[in-house]
Amino acid sequence: MADNPAFKQAEEAAVAKTKKLLAVNGKRTVDSFHRELGLLMWENCGMARNEASLKSALKRIPEIREEFWNNLTVPGSGAALNQSLEHALRVADFMEFAELLCLDALHRNESCGGHFRTEFQEADGEAKRDDQNFAYAAAWEYQGPDKAPVLHKESLVYEEVHMSTRSYK
Repeated sequence: MADNPAFKQAEEAAVAKTKKLLAVNGKRTVDSFHRELGLLMWENCGMARNEASLKSALKRIPEIREEFWNNLTVPGSGAALNQSLEHALRVADFMEFAELLCLDALHRNESCGGHFRTEFQEADGEAKRDDQNFAYAAAWEYQGPDKAPVLHKESLVYEEVHMSTRSYK
């Protein structure tokens, strides 16, 4: 397996990413970026979100990513166990995931499950679903920071039960 070209390509990409993180030598800690991203997501893509908040997050995430790759400090090296480096790698992934999460939430013009859009609710505050247009599982394929992600859809097919709106009242 290790001689497979795909393995070698993935290994080279991981080594390059690690070296790049260690070479930044900036002033901000991984924790500060993690907290900033977490707060942004909580406030703009949390339990209740709307088009404006999601667009605001989608504008801010690339700015945070840019600063991350230019002003991060990771103490130590990659030669031994380095929890700060491990955390930095995870936060870099979180930024990609956060962007995809906001994009998916913006794409879904409905409220359903964790996708509660404040502009898509019934008069009594219950979720307003759109099963006609959104009865699918979505998987977004990240293409890179400068490329649009690709949406893959898998239709939801129910044989024994029928879709219905859940009421919390």
